[in-house]
Order: sequence, then C-alpha cells, then structure tokens
Amino acid sequence: MAKVFLVGAGPGDPGLITVRGLECIRTADVIVYDRLVDSSLLKEARSDAELIYVGKRAGAHTMSQEEINQVLIDNARRGLSVVRLKGGDPFIFGRGGEEALALADAGVDFEVVPGVSSAIAAAAYAGIPVTHRGLCTTLGIVAGHEDPSKPQSAVRWDKIANGLDTIVFLMGAEKLGQIASELVANGRDADTPVAVIEWGTLPRQKTVVGTLANIAENVRAAGLNPPVVIVVGEIVRLREKLRWFDTKPLFGKKILVTRSEDQAEKLSEALRYHGAEPIEFPVIRIEPPSSFAPLDTAIERMCSYDWLLFTSVNGVSETIKRLAAIGRDVRALAGPKIGAIGPATAQALSQLGIRVDYVPRRFVAEAFCDDFPEDPAKKRILIIRAEEARNVLPEGLAARGAVVSVVAAYKTEVNFAVERLGELCKQLEGSEIDVVTFTSSSTVSAFLDLVGSQTVARLPDSVKIACIGPVTASTAREYGLNVHIVAQEYTVDGLVAAIVEDAKRNP
Repeated sequence: MAKVFLVGAGPGDPGLITVRGLECIRTADVIVYDRLVDSSLLKEARSDAELIYVGKRAGAHTMSQEEINQVLIDNARRGLSVVRLKGGDPFIFGRGGEEALALADAGVDFEVVPGVSSAIAAAAYAGIPVTHRGLCTTLGIVAGHEDPSKPQSAVRWDKIANGLDTIVFLMGAEKLGQIASELVANGRDADTPVAVIEWGTLPRQKTVVGTLANIAENVRAAGLNPPVVIVVGEIVRLREKLRWFDTKPLFGKKILVTRSEDQAEKLSEALRYHGAEPIEFPVIRIEPPSSFAPLDTAIERMCSYDWLLFTSVNGVSETIKRLAAIGRDVRALAGPKIGAIGPATAQALSQLGIRVDYVPRRFVAEAFCDDFPEDPAKKRILIIRAEEARNVLPEGLAARGAVVSVVAAYKTEVNFAVERLGELCKQLEGSEIDVVTFTSSSTVSAFLDLVGSQTVARLPDSVKIACIGPVTASTAREYGLNVHIVAQEYTVDGLVAAIVEDAKRNP
C-alpha cells in the first residue's frame, strides 16, 4: 500500500505509543525514525522492514529536512507503506506539518497518527497537571529554541508572560536563562515556580524545581542536559503532593537483565513497573540440542511413560516447536501424567491446554524428588530439559527406584554475539549499574565468560548481585560473586519482589 503514516511515537516511554501507531509500525515496509524514538518500538517492526535513521541533534543532522521529505516520497512511489516515526506528536514542533505539505504537493497519500506530547506527559510523570480547576485554565506550548537565522524572535513575550497560567517550553535547555529573563522582563513574577524535567517518562527522568529567579542556576548545578521540558506556573507547586513516578521503589536504578533475548522482556517489564531502568544484556541464547533423535524417539514412545516432567519454560516451548517440525501437536504428549518445576512452567503448559498434575512447593529439582506425589519406584519417568542441566532430578528419582529417561529439547550457549560488551564492562566498573540479575546458573557462567574474571574482581561494592534462587546463588558464589539478594519464591516475580524489598531496606 503506497502510503505514508506520520506517527507520533510518544514522549519516551514506549508504553505510551497509541494503538493505531503500534499497528502502523507492525505493518510498515519502511520505517523512517528519529533520535528520541525508543528502540523497543523498532523491535515491533516486521523482520523484513527497512529501518532508516534520520535523527537530528544540535549541530549533527543525519539528513536535512528536504532529504527526509524526499525519502518519504521516493519510498511511497515505490508502492511501499512508510511510517515516519517521530518523538512526541508529529504536529507539535515535530515538523510533521512540513512533511505533510511535501507529501501533499507530491501527490502522495498520507495519514497522521497523533502521539502523546512530552509537553503534557513529562509534566504528568513529574506530578504536575498542566491544567487544574481553580488554579490553571489556560495553557500554552512554546518553542524554546527558534531558527537562529530568523532576524528576531517570533515569541510574543509581552503577550504570553502574563497571558497564560501555565507555559510549557520544548527544546529550551540551552535558552533556559534567556526564557526566564524574558518572562520576568515582561511582567511575570520572579517567584513564579518552574520545573525542568529531563528525559521525561523514562526511568532516567530527573526533575529540578525552582523559580524564574533561580531555575537556570539550579539546573546548572544539577547537571541536566537535553532533552528537557520546562513548565512555568503556579501549577508546579502541586508536584510535592502529586509525585508518583519518581517515588517508585526502584526509580532511577539501572538493573542488568542477563536472560536470553526471548525471555528478557517479562523481567524487564516487571522492573519498569517499579521504576527501574532495565538494561538487557542477553548472555545466553537458546539453541537446538546436539541431536533431536532422542527427543523424537521419546515422543514416539510417549504412551510408555508414567510421568512426563518439564523443568523450564524453554523445555515446553522448544518441545512444542519440535512437535510442529515433525508434523505433530500437543496430542502427542497424551498418556503420562505431567509435572512441572515452577509456576511459570506450569502456566506455559496450561496455556497449551495441558493440565499439570504436579508442581512442587519449592521450585527446585531437590523438592521435586522429595515431594513427588506418589512412590516413583518402577515408574517410567521422562524428563525433558536442557542438554547441560544438573543431574539432581534424574539421579534423585532413580535413587527412589524410578526408571528415568532424560532427553534434551534445547541447549544454552554463551551469546558471544552480544552487543555493547566493552561499554557494559565500563558501566559495571564505574558503578553505573546498580543490580545484576541472574535467573539460572547458566546465566552466571555465561556472564563470567563474557565480562571476564578481572571485571568481576573490580566490581564496586555498590553493584548488587540478585539471584532467582539458592541454586543460582550457589553457582554465583562459586564464581566469586558476592550475592546480596536471593528470591524467596524462585520465580521472576519473586526475584523482582526481593529486589524491591532490598531497595526499601537500603534506600
């Protein structure tokens, strides 16, 4: 479909993209995107979509506006669906109007998908409603940075200084002092409250409050840098009561997520909910086992087993993939009773319509053996797991008389293709990472393989190690890591809860 969609990506938090905007991203042939677009939104694109970066920052433009316009026109004329993905809203200082005019002049069909503007969202995340009954009924959004080639400012300072209850300035970081001076010179009280919000709606958000008289100095002292949103007006006084985002227990903490790429999002999402900034660094990747022959044979003989045990979500998902590859489905697992270590594994099976007969009270192999719901003697038990997993479960069941078969549905390997390794090591050694999370022993060993023992030896005391359970914690200690946090419930939710509790005890 030859069409250009001018899509507002929102203020920064990828969760604030509109439903229509996300739909456009997922179906586009080409995505032309800006600097402030969250990278997670680009992951929603089709695998064959072309991504074109046209980001701009002061003094460094990847393309001129005219060149960007031409990219949109040329790709649409090729019969492609093009998304022009812009931070905030395309028609609020986003030059979306210029792009729409260029498309209209070229006879190219287009659609505008509004986005949540940082002018409103950054203030909201700082606890500042830009309007409030009885306090603010007029609102203005002003460009804080104008075209330097213009002979004079287009801002009517004499009109806006006292003509608006709340004034929001975008792109005004470098002109903050001048903005404050112009407002005071044109009659606004120097004691008028001002808030400057850096990286609004993101976990790295910082907010500095002052008055027109001192805000520029306050911001310099705090070291804030673009992008910032400046809010001027009595409405700023409500922040002390209405703060909600930067009071979350993990707000501002950078937490390393070492899970494989396809599993990282659940942990990252839970950490974001509590205000953290998750940094995904997948140290392992899930690969096919050395041979599928044992798994295929076990599937063919499924009816001969009394129990089928899954030790992880990966074991479930990889088994289902294998069933599809050999032309089978979940009906091939019929016959034996089903056991699962951990609620996440049980849930994965339940979502496939498979009833789980047994989940141990503690989500480790030792508990599975000790609390097995029936006498395992002479029972034929099939365990589907990773190729390199511990042997505690099969050995424990065999010691109780079970006839145990173990087959691999997958193997974990060190992700040597991981990006930003050097940058991460510097962040770790420089105390820029607050917590490193491990969700399995394999993530611990892979982490050490990647960052090296020297980096681990130089870890500052401020960097905390958090493990999903005692087995993972034991592995971490064997590698010389000082473990600070161990989840009481050996799940992702339990791990996050333990990190939150530690943050509350040690603010």
